[in-house]
Amino acid sequence: MPVFWRWWTAGTASQAGSAVGAVALPLTALTVLSASPFEMGLVAAAGYLAWLVLGLPAGVLVQRLPMRGTQVGADLARAAAVASVPLAWWQGVLTVAQLVAVALVVSVASVIFDVVTATYLPTIVDRDRLQARNSLNSATQAATQLGGPSLGGVAVQALGAVPTLLVDAVSYLVSAAFLRTLPARPRTTPAAAAGPGGLAAIREGWRFVTRHPVMAPGMWVATAVNFVCGAQLALYPLYLVRELHAPAAVVGVLLAAEGAGTLAGAALTPAVARRFGTARALVAAAVVALGGALLIPAGAGPGAYAAFAVGNVVFAGGVVVLSVTTRTYRQLASPPELLSRVVATVRFVSWGAIPVGGLLGGTVAGLLGARWTLVLFAVAAAAAPAVLLRSPIRRLRDLTDLAVADPAPSPVAVR
Repeated sequence: MPVFWRWWTAGTASQAGSAVGAVALPLTALTVLSASPFEMGLVAAAGYLAWLVLGLPAGVLVQRLPMRGTQVGADLARAAAVASVPLAWWQGVLTVAQLVAVALVVSVASVIFDVVTATYLPTIVDRDRLQARNSLNSATQAATQLGGPSLGGVAVQALGAVPTLLVDAVSYLVSAAFLRTLPARPRTTPAAAAGPGGLAAIREGWRFVTRHPVMAPGMWVATAVNFVCGAQLALYPLYLVRELHAPAAVVGVLLAAEGAGTLAGAALTPAVARRFGTARALVAAAVVALGGALLIPAGAGPGAYAAFAVGNVVFAGGVVVLSVTTRTYRQLASPPELLSRVVATVRFVSWGAIPVGGLLGGTVAGLLGARWTLVLFAVAAAAAPAVLLRSPIRRLRDLTDLAVADPAPSPVAVR
């Protein structure tokens, strides 16, 4: 099997299990431990908190470590952490604090894993096929989001929330087994990350992104969207179970609507980008995502189920167009020796907004309820198109139309 497809199979196995776990873990907190809205926010935030702590150094760390071994180790760490939940439950000692700790461990391992993934792909795919491969990866993730939550909801209803987490643990082991078959990759630009140059290397990646006329607004757009996503992660189970009184199987189906939107967005991104241009697609996607976010908490009774599902599809579709377009541009426009640090910088800022949104969403929901908190965060999604319309991107057809000189001249020599 070619290298790319082994790499893709490993990621698919991991994503499928994680999609099941994304239903089982919050339902464990809700139905087994009777978690409060704030505790639900803590669990959701912990799943992304490592981006705030390790996001920037992760780019330098990846340059010091062999890619294959790093990803295998991350998968094994995630498998052990998730498997600890059923073990603690069977012994009668499971607590919300343990769920938070498990989410933190998975978060730390995922930070390293994801930075390696984004850095590894351009080394096994030709530049002219990169957009298509990124779209395929997003479509694959969408398919797992579509089937995983539905399967997870059914499994939770049949087996219980805690035993279902074993599916997630096994998926990480399958991923590790496939990754182990990939060729070992040499370290990349070790001199730039070694010794006292490590902090300077982090600063260089930060300057490159924050001074870039395309990457910087793209990063702030992703930050605004992920801030909203953080609140949604914390509030969706609470909203569906406690305010709409949806059973576990229905919760799984409604959460799977995100996968349908992601799948549609990933499938359409290459054609939309060719037809209208990547810059115009970016602005349109931000507006579409805003409309979806506003629709999610609308309606009452059965109509609320429909509004949630349709809004979730529309929001996810807009977000994946944003994600694929900006990710591909970063991979094409970043110097190879800077790519891991560019990825780490963008994710430190944008993914770091997820735990902030989760904690704030859980706190506000304790005062206003999940529905009105989702409305407030939907309004906050208007920041995404506002940023793009105030940037040079608004004048472009394609992101690559803007000639960019070195946006971050640096005294650090990277060879």
